[in-house]
Amino acid sequence: MSVDVLLGLQWGDEGKGKVVDVLTPAYDVVARFQGGPNAGHTIEFGGKKFVLHTIPSGIFNPDCINLIGNGVIIDPAILQKEIVNLESSGVTVTKHLYVSRKAHLILPTHRLIDAASEASKGLQKIGSTLKGIGPTYTDKTARNGIRVGDVSSPDFLDKYNTLKNRHLQIVSQYGFDYSTHLIDGSDFESYEKKWFASLELLKRLNHVDSEYFINELLQQGKKVLAEGAQGSLLDVDFGSYPFVTSSNTTIAGVCSGLGIAPSKIGKVYGIFKAYCTRVGSGPFPTELTDADGENMRKTGNEFGSTTGRPRRCGWIDLPALQYAIMLNGVTDLIMMKADVLDGFENIKAAVAYHFGGKEITYIPFDAEDGKLKPVYQEIKGWNCKVTELKEKDALPLDLENYIRFIERNTNTPVTIVSTGPDRTQIVYR
Repeated sequence: MSVDVLLGLQWGDEGKGKVVDVLTPAYDVVARFQGGPNAGHTIEFGGKKFVLHTIPSGIFNPDCINLIGNGVIIDPAILQKEIVNLESSGVTVTKHLYVSRKAHLILPTHRLIDAASEASKGLQKIGSTLKGIGPTYTDKTARNGIRVGDVSSPDFLDKYNTLKNRHLQIVSQYGFDYSTHLIDGSDFESYEKKWFASLELLKRLNHVDSEYFINELLQQGKKVLAEGAQGSLLDVDFGSYPFVTSSNTTIAGVCSGLGIAPSKIGKVYGIFKAYCTRVGSGPFPTELTDADGENMRKTGNEFGSTTGRPRRCGWIDLPALQYAIMLNGVTDLIMMKADVLDGFENIKAAVAYHFGGKEITYIPFDAEDGKLKPVYQEIKGWNCKVTELKEKDALPLDLENYIRFIERNTNTPVTIVSTGPDRTQIVYR
């Protein structure tokens, strides 16, 4: 059996959680392979809204195995809160959740370093979620990190204190007074106590050597879906560096974050919004700061599910979409939030950029904010509500024309269209 992959193709927040939830009945296993609690996958059904930060989105299917792979980084306190919230809503979590022993832990002091580093940047902030993501991945690559498997070690506390003291030295070098800094509403010492208390729940979860675990499942004929976090344009290697996340959000992250061979990759589902959004700093050629952008933000409820920050909004960027499709070998496109553009008489799509006195259709190395000027093509809007459409209903002709326009420009089929936030608001093409 092969591993199908679901990835975001923009700057994250594309709607991956909903699609994984919709696709899960066809899979036996859903596996997260990178990122951490900076991710926020929102799923709505039955009048309820759930936001997942670490747990795979297949958790709502009682027949599905959910794996947190070695490429994911885990904050035990955030994970505990997530599990408690889900189980209080009647979702069985611990029975179906498996955690890689090789997944790294986010320590409370990782979050201090994150805050100190971001504060020191002033106007050059990268827009960190302050969840400790960057410092944790830094320790991982510097071979200083602490992993899930270490929690059961008799010398765990020694390892923790050694790394904690090293971190506090780094924080002091920034001149950062952490005594007044709050982590999720708590001072450092209080949060550290919560963190240690949450380790008890982490210890009770199903710990596995995930590379063996997932390959054995494949040998058994199990169908596996790998769930990406963030988006391809935030990839640490291929995104808009340095305004990126600290992991590989593209297809390469699947192999290193789960321990599977490239030959095991099957279908690659690429998710994108009918327009574009971005949270935090960094280049965004098609960003709208006018009434149209505000309309998108309000109609699409474009506020970060992890941070609550308002998202920057703009028209779809086809050269960037083509770039992400190329990097990931996308076989199927899934378009989200078509309903957000219901009220627009006309819709614009960037088909190229003006850069350095010429027109280009690629993303150059020095694509700093403001250097790329979009070249737009205008498409007639459908100007009607699509939220009531169901699987067998025909899409409005003008929406179908917009989708075909995207397919022609990307040479990739759009097989699913989302027409609203609920899991039932899906149209298959």
